[in-house]
Amino acid sequence: MMRIQYVISEAVDNIKANRTTTILAIVTTAFTMLGMGVFLLLYLNVQGVLGSLREEIKVSVYFRDGVSSAALDQLRDQLAQDPAVAGITVVSREQALASFRSRFPAEDRLLNGLGENPFPASLVLKVGPRFRTSQAVVDLVQNLQALPEVEEVIYNRDWIENLAAGLRYLRLLGIFVGAVLAVAMVVILANTIRLTLYARREDIEILRLIGATPSFIKMPFLLEGALLGGLGAVCSLLILWAVFGLAENKIALHGTFWGLGAGLSFLPTRLMAGMVILGTLLGWLGSVVSVGQLRDVGR
Repeated sequence: MMRIQYVISEAVDNIKANRTTTILAIVTTAFTMLGMGVFLLLYLNVQGVLGSLREEIKVSVYFRDGVSSAALDQLRDQLAQDPAVAGITVVSREQALASFRSRFPAEDRLLNGLGENPFPASLVLKVGPRFRTSQAVVDLVQNLQALPEVEEVIYNRDWIENLAAGLRYLRLLGIFVGAVLAVAMVVILANTIRLTLYARREDIEILRLIGATPSFIKMPFLLEGALLGGLGAVCSLLILWAVFGLAENKIALHGTFWGLGAGLSFLPTRLMAGMVILGTLLGWLGSVVSVGQLRDVGR
């Protein structure tokens, strides 16, 4: 217990004794973690928007001429049992004609000379959540095209594949940006702890001469780095929360995001806790790097 109290008190004393260095370390760490937080906030909200777009993936199934209403109803009931289909909308020939006339009133004259309704009956299928990948939609379309009643199946394959690629590239970009910022934070805290070590080198030498073990000497500096990293992460979250709240009030981010999906949301509690833990671990790692490079500690 005495050992733990000593380590904590030494770490706190180091922070108090080097106020200027400590403040600079916390500020730079906070802005480094703020970069992570900003990107994470953007990533989660953009992912939410793209996820809402995935909910709109639909497949249009057009039937051959002469397919009876009974056959259409039977096929609809059959497709309703498919787990890949989350919803079905029946569009009769009359509904298709009325939709065309309402959407393109200027082109109504093109239909006058035909004498009959040129539009086929169709089903619009909403793809289930577990099947909103490019390959799953392709498999569904192939199964639909094999049905004898089906004339044509239409879906936006390029749009689905681009959406999936966008999510994938966004995830990779997040990993890259996070790695770069993490390295920057480790370097910043390593330099901070190195300055503290140089300032305390005489005390370290005294401890070493009286028989203190290397781990006993190093532990306060490791704890100091962890505390600085955790404090920087907490400060970054406070800044991010304040900026987000200001943006909500001044720029009116309430409601939907560009008319898509749900409104913008702040980081969930588990991610905020994760950022504090990450900051603490990176601070610890920075101290490990700094302490390991000094010969006066651990000989």
